[in-house]
Amino acid sequence: MNKQIWKIKKEEMKETNLFLYSNFIKKNFNIDIGDNYNKLWKWSINNPKIFWKSIWNFTKVKGNLGNILLQESDAFYKTRFFPDTELNYAENLLAKNNLETAIIFRSENGFKTIISWRNLNLNVQKISNWMKSNGIKKGDRIAAYLPNIPETVIAYLSTSTIGSIWSSCSPDFGADGAISRFSQIGPKILFIGDKYFYDGKIINILDRLPEILSKVSSINKVVIVPYPGTECEKKNNIKKATYNWNELINLTNKNKIQYKMLSFNDPLAILYSSGTTGKPKCICHGTGGVLLQHNKELQLHCDVKENDRIFYFTTCGWMMWNWLVGSLASGASIVLFDGFPLYKKKDLLFEIVSEEQITLLGVSAKYIDTLKNNKVIPKDNYDFPKLRTICSTGSPLSDDGFRYIYKNIKDDVHLASISGGTDIVSCFVLGNLFQPVNAGEIQNRGLGMDVDVFDEKGFSIKNKKGELVCKRPFPSMPVKFWNDDGDSKYKSSYFEKYNNVWHHGDFAKVTDNGGFIIYGRSDTTLNPGGVRLGTAEIYDVVEKFREIKESIVVGQSWKNDIRIILFIVLNTGYKLNIEIKEKIKNAIRSKTSPKHVPSKIVSVLDIPKTKNGKLMELAVKKTVEGEAIKNLESLANPNSLEQFKNIKELSE
Repeated sequence: MNKQIWKIKKEEMKETNLFLYSNFIKKNFNIDIGDNYNKLWKWSINNPKIFWKSIWNFTKVKGNLGNILLQESDAFYKTRFFPDTELNYAENLLAKNNLETAIIFRSENGFKTIISWRNLNLNVQKISNWMKSNGIKKGDRIAAYLPNIPETVIAYLSTSTIGSIWSSCSPDFGADGAISRFSQIGPKILFIGDKYFYDGKIINILDRLPEILSKVSSINKVVIVPYPGTECEKKNNIKKATYNWNELINLTNKNKIQYKMLSFNDPLAILYSSGTTGKPKCICHGTGGVLLQHNKELQLHCDVKENDRIFYFTTCGWMMWNWLVGSLASGASIVLFDGFPLYKKKDLLFEIVSEEQITLLGVSAKYIDTLKNNKVIPKDNYDFPKLRTICSTGSPLSDDGFRYIYKNIKDDVHLASISGGTDIVSCFVLGNLFQPVNAGEIQNRGLGMDVDVFDEKGFSIKNKKGELVCKRPFPSMPVKFWNDDGDSKYKSSYFEKYNNVWHHGDFAKVTDNGGFIIYGRSDTTLNPGGVRLGTAEIYDVVEKFREIKESIVVGQSWKNDIRIILFIVLNTGYKLNIEIKEKIKNAIRSKTSPKHVPSKIVSVLDIPKTKNGKLMELAVKKTVEGEAIKNLESLANPNSLEQFKNIKELSE
């Protein structure tokens, strides 16, 4: 079957930002790249100073560009880009100040509101001035426990105008999830929503506030944010100074926004690891690195232009929220949706794409799988004349997932499978418009990102599975981990496996044309008989069965080896029997290899996932092997782990 499924038309390519950038490079550096992506990538990694300065200039970053472009260090993670450069993140996102649309908000409850650039600027002015009048300054931490609503964006930008450090946790994490994160960073102010809507239910957030305040003692002021279009829930027994968001917005304050100029590497935000197997790591990202990397990815890789409309389905607890908000720096509008993506109709998100004339849609690979498995055909119900790009992330998108999109959503669209993570709040590998889209492959490495695949001994390999690495520093690597004396957590997270090379923890393969196939996380790689196998290869086969709704596969330690265990959730009307088991095993054997065939196939009622839809393979493996999972807050369905305990069949 032909792997190439889409390529931009030549005349359209010449209108892309990437082609304009290629001409920019030719004009300024006398280097003729044309539309050769691999040539452009090689130039970008071999000339990091010139390349990242060119991104600053091409994307028109506001700030004071210093004289030192790169301060190198013997230690990968201590290298610093632009150490004497100053800028303000919010100033770059609020460059527009007119009556055009900046933010569109849609809730599953039907409420919609639009915020202009002028009102966005005005609201940031009011909230940031209130924060400063209450003693908030550079370096103070500000916590947000909010749904994906416009007020969250306003609070984020207000925080960054001052040089304070933002940290958000989605309210679908319970109180324990918020506490385990915020208690580590000592925030002074907490922005908290009063409620949110999910699948027709109203979930009260304020009920959790007393417990949060009792366990995060640094919080001295609380701002309660009513859910848009609703009355504020009542608050009880709050002993800290408490304010209503609407009252702050209605304050008269004629002071203009005063943007605090920050060092390129001053902290912007603290994001968190999942924390499933221990306390969440507090990953601190720098102001300039986030801005520059997002400008590069959005404008060059995703072709985002001024007045485009960007819609990424996310919560504010996932790094894709930061990426989405970063679109404002390109002069694009952002669309926020809060709620259940399948509420009342399985193609709800595509109703929004059509009605709001979205140009870039971002979703998780698991969402695409859900649509495919439910035989949803969005193009039968909606038109998408403006949609140019669909991004998929969170887990590997299968060949069938690629083909589903082109067959059932839109046949002329740039499908960009992207992969990176909270660790870098950006991407290592993603799409571009110079190369074709091949089913099942991420198109190439990001510009300026020296990404490769290593074998166990640290040698570069091609067309073989190995470890995804980055061989040279980049601006959006964390500036530090919070509360990490001696950088011990930082070093152990990325630099233990290979000497001074970033080890990302993905099991991957690089193809001859520079494309990448990711097979899953390295720590969940199957290893029967010492042969490393990716879980994605098994999912690709299993989830084609009409009997199977979803599945999860793990390696169980067994008799000094590893054996593969496949857990499946059956569709209504089916029961696991010998015939179905044999069909599954035969299909896996013929389409992958005999090594991939599971030793046991077990029927379960539910599969543990994160709130972003990622399969929790490591949590299942540990549970099967009798280990306790300490932090369950990141799971959307933590009770589902109970069914994986003490399974009799797995002791035989």
